[in-house]
Amino acid sequence: MADHIVARGAGERRMNWALVFGLLATACAVGGWLSGESFYLRLATEALIFGCLAMAVDLLLGIAGLLSLGQALFFGFGAYLSSLLLRDAGMGFWTVLAIALAGGALAGLVGGLIAIRSRGVYFALITFGMAQIVAKVVYNSAPLGASDGFIGVPVPRVPLGFFEVSADQPFAFFMVVLALVLAVYVLLAYLLDTPFGRNMQALRDNPQRLSFLGFDPFRYKLAVFIIAAAVSSFAGALYPMLRGFASPELIYFQTSGNAVITVVLGGVGTLIGALYGSVILFGLKSVLGSYTEHHLIIVGVLFILAVVFFPAGLMGALRKKGGKRYGKH
Repeated sequence: MADHIVARGAGERRMNWALVFGLLATACAVGGWLSGESFYLRLATEALIFGCLAMAVDLLLGIAGLLSLGQALFFGFGAYLSSLLLRDAGMGFWTVLAIALAGGALAGLVGGLIAIRSRGVYFALITFGMAQIVAKVVYNSAPLGASDGFIGVPVPRVPLGFFEVSADQPFAFFMVVLALVLAVYVLLAYLLDTPFGRNMQALRDNPQRLSFLGFDPFRYKLAVFIIAAAVSSFAGALYPMLRGFASPELIYFQTSGNAVITVVLGGVGTLIGALYGSVILFGLKSVLGSYTEHHLIIVGVLFILAVVFFPAGLMGALRKKGGKRYGKH
């Protein structure tokens, strides 16, 4: 009974953080729309997309205790798959997202069978290696545009019941992406409150106990890897809809590394912190980039300071400052 009450309270707090994020994001988007700042709306949309990727990384790292240095592999997979389906197959928005989700899960199954047999740093290095290999193949693949990337992706239209919006409408598409990303968060948060989700979390805290209880840790590791891959592919599918292309750089380590940094900034194991962290990271890059070409150095220094003084990330700092006992997720 006590466990049920605690879980219920943690679930309510997760929804509260998501509600706050959604309201703040909507308010900022309305302000950008009224002021005609389409550039910042598109930048904010990109931040949401990469925040969704960071949620997948946090699912692996913060929930299951698996550090992936190659999650960009599945993000890039979704981006290229989306580009192909939109440009060459002429498929619609929702169909493309559904295929990217399923395709990402399948790719995650293949990658997971290779990677999760290893532990710790070896798991991280294997995921890094897989992403590097695929990035090199894509970089030299003429049908995928090679180093130039896959260009010419048409602007998709998004059917929404009795009306539809276009991806080239900054405010409308931002709201669509915001709704989708928050839906992903809600589904993941719900999953964590199920017996299956609690067993996933046991992978991080006490995998031996999971085995003693009769559960197979390998299957749970594979399951969380597949889910994270599907979420990453889903996020990647949104990228060419926004930018009109997919490039090999999406699979490079910088994309995976930025996702890990985003998770640390927002708070490892919080899920919603990935979205807050992504907004912070994109905001810093945008503001500092307008003043100096060496902005990444400054971002790096700020990141180090953030880790030193706020080791629990933004969510941890807010929890401490508020003096309230928020659930970790």
